[in-house]
Amino acid sequence: MKYHPFAALTLACALSTWLAGCAQPVTAPPQPEAPSGLQAKPGWSFERQAVAAANPLAAQAGAQVLRDGGSAVDAAIAVQMVLTLVEPQSSGIGGGAFLLHWDGRRAQAYDGRETAPAAVDERLFLDAGGKPLPFAQAVASGRSVGVPGIVHMLALAHRHHGRLPWARLFEPAIALAENGFAVSPRLHTLLAAESVLPRDPQARRYFYRADGKPHPVGHVLRNPGLAVVLREIATLGPLAMVEGPIARAMVDKVRAHPTLPGTLTQDDLRRYQPRERQALCHPLRAGARWLRVCGFPPPSSGGIAVGQILGLLTRTPQAMASLREGVPGADWLHAYTEASRLAFADRALYVADPDFVPAPGGDWRSLLDADYLNARADLIGRQRMPQAEPGRPAGAALAFAPMPAQPEAGTSHIGIVDAHGNVLAMTTTIESAFGSRLMVSPDPSGPGGFLLNNQLTDFSFAPTDAEGRPIANRVQPGKRPRSSMAPTLVFDAHTGAPIMSAGSPGGALIIHYTAKALWGVLHWGLHPQAALDLPNFGTLGGPLLLEKERFPPATVQALQALGHTVQQDDMTSGAQALVRRGGRWLGGADPRREGVVAGN
Repeated sequence: MKYHPFAALTLACALSTWLAGCAQPVTAPPQPEAPSGLQAKPGWSFERQAVAAANPLAAQAGAQVLRDGGSAVDAAIAVQMVLTLVEPQSSGIGGGAFLLHWDGRRAQAYDGRETAPAAVDERLFLDAGGKPLPFAQAVASGRSVGVPGIVHMLALAHRHHGRLPWARLFEPAIALAENGFAVSPRLHTLLAAESVLPRDPQARRYFYRADGKPHPVGHVLRNPGLAVVLREIATLGPLAMVEGPIARAMVDKVRAHPTLPGTLTQDDLRRYQPRERQALCHPLRAGARWLRVCGFPPPSSGGIAVGQILGLLTRTPQAMASLREGVPGADWLHAYTEASRLAFADRALYVADPDFVPAPGGDWRSLLDADYLNARADLIGRQRMPQAEPGRPAGAALAFAPMPAQPEAGTSHIGIVDAHGNVLAMTTTIESAFGSRLMVSPDPSGPGGFLLNNQLTDFSFAPTDAEGRPIANRVQPGKRPRSSMAPTLVFDAHTGAPIMSAGSPGGALIIHYTAKALWGVLHWGLHPQAALDLPNFGTLGGPLLLEKERFPPATVQALQALGHTVQQDDMTSGAQALVRRGGRWLGGADPRREGVVAGN
């Protein structure tokens, strides 16, 4: 039987079901978002400008902004506002984002990550006995809500790179909110799988019918509550999220949670500041060609982990293998898995908010240093290493304890290139599917509004290890939780020209989905659509996860013989990629979600 990357495209995906690849007992976290089917995408090609987004209405809004002379940042704002409406499970103005931007001269990293309220302490997610709360209980609570940062960050990026008026960029989302949009198959599927969201009266009135069932696919859903909010932000900018009825509604909702209220105040909202950080850039060899890869720095772990994985693979002979029957073979998957285990070990020990935690050796690039990666690559052998330990870059002090693994959840990704030479990659999130399950609008009795994040559950629930050593990513007032988001830009090292924008949703698996897309394009020479179509794979410290029904049994057996415990599951990425090739921009959108690429 011949296996092909799209062998399963005609099958409807069931909700997450773990299938053991061998008889050993294994554990793996639940997938960040449930699957909603696979849909073959054609791949796209454009001469000048393009928008890749997770929903066609959002991509079309961004493309129209570009046609009207807007910049990539202008288009990203329009896309995000529409996603708040049509893809509320994944991102929105109640959350945060990382935006990586190239203006023809330099790469800039705009940090809109949420922050912890001033009144929290390290025991935020511990019960009265000092034990971590059940994760699901912590998520769906007021305690999980961080200070939203995305509107502030987009306003900062717009001041630097916007070309159209701020208010103009909200018009597509306002029109859709007032006139309505058709409920998509993915939104319907995720609503049907939800048991917690209907407990919020405002969310229940908006998303569900009187009989408790979600609105059917195609139902025209109007959100006048969100339209009011967007008009306020269009007029006042970030001030609308800091003072007035929207700010009061957020604070009241968080503090009035019936079981686990949070401590959010209007002072927390007023104190929020977006950050402009230095993009984390490093050289990468792809065959005979040298590239410059720029990722997002901490508080994201994505840029470091993706950079480490790619750098380790280029130093590992078996990783030079080509695809076999259209999918990665066992030798390549073994090398990739070992490289990623080493990267995740460093991630667990070192990475946290840089305003609170120093970089090892004083520079985050120490984790991407060539000599350091050479030494780490020597640990990758023919068999699975028993334990992947964190390394020690030059000058690093091991003052922290590794963070235990815990779930991370959903997001959305946007890629844009404009006619003015700007390129961006932005990953945006409210964390879990439907965030904290708390819906907010200035009029809580009216229909609609927007969802608040549960981003604080990205902090380590346990502040210390058993020996009392602090964990770098523990909860602290004003701190930004560690993220896995990995917006990435790639440049030709010789000419400096941008050649790729990529990223993905998927919790901690974002790192793997993004690395897969980059390797497929840069090393295997694939069209970006073909790279995203490849089956997914990755590990979060437990079993090696393989996308079910996408790999030959012989590959699974070979991996088991190399010492890997294998599980097969739906792995619902939502990657987007734009690639400059042959004088055109080629685009790809993940077949596992509803994304498209639009442009001209």
